[in-house]
Amino acid sequence: MEADKIKIINGRLAVPDYPVIPFIEGAFMEWGYALAEREFADYVFTWNQRKRIATGRGEDAANAELKQAEISGKVIIKDVIADAFLQQILLRPAEYSVIATLKLNDDYISDALAAIVGGIGIAPGGNISYESGHAIFEATHGTAPKYADQDKVNPGSVVLSGALMFEHIGWEDAAKSIYKALELTIQSERVTYDLHRLMENAILLKTSEFADAVISNLK
Repeated sequence: MEADKIKIINGRLAVPDYPVIPFIEGAFMEWGYALAEREFADYVFTWNQRKRIATGRGEDAANAELKQAEISGKVIIKDVIADAFLQQILLRPAEYSVIATLKLNDDYISDALAAIVGGIGIAPGGNISYESGHAIFEATHGTAPKYADQDKVNPGSVVLSGALMFEHIGWEDAAKSIYKALELTIQSERVTYDLHRLMENAILLKTSEFADAVISNLK
């Protein structure tokens, strides 16, 4: 399961599999737990393991095992009901790092997470195989034909997707330069319409003007 591998490589905090709907998401959850425990037993502690310990030895023992797993740096994998999770990522986003889910909930969740940082206009995406190393990086949003040839939309998602690509191939300095340039541009309050409507006294830029501003901040 690629999400588990991302998790272990980057040392994140938790991987939720959700929601628990019989035969579809429920089966996905059970499959995810089984795979994680089978292939990454030395590196993970799952909520399924905690439940089994609680059933056999009690809650205190289960909590003790969970705490020890956290102390030892194991990846904690847990499941969350979708509606509760949509609230939690708004109130406590730092508690989650990698999210393993199916397509429909992925659409809801990715847009909700993008909203936290300013919208899908600055939400990058990558499709990565950690088996082959092959990857495709692209904006998380769709093509939005209605905005074609208007020189209006935020190019940040595509720009940041490029930075993710540089990170993937080991060009860390190039990626950092892009992140910093985009950050400085937004801090200067010179932004495209999607961010302009969220900021007071900001200067509205076209797509091309915003891109030029980012380029001017590259160092």
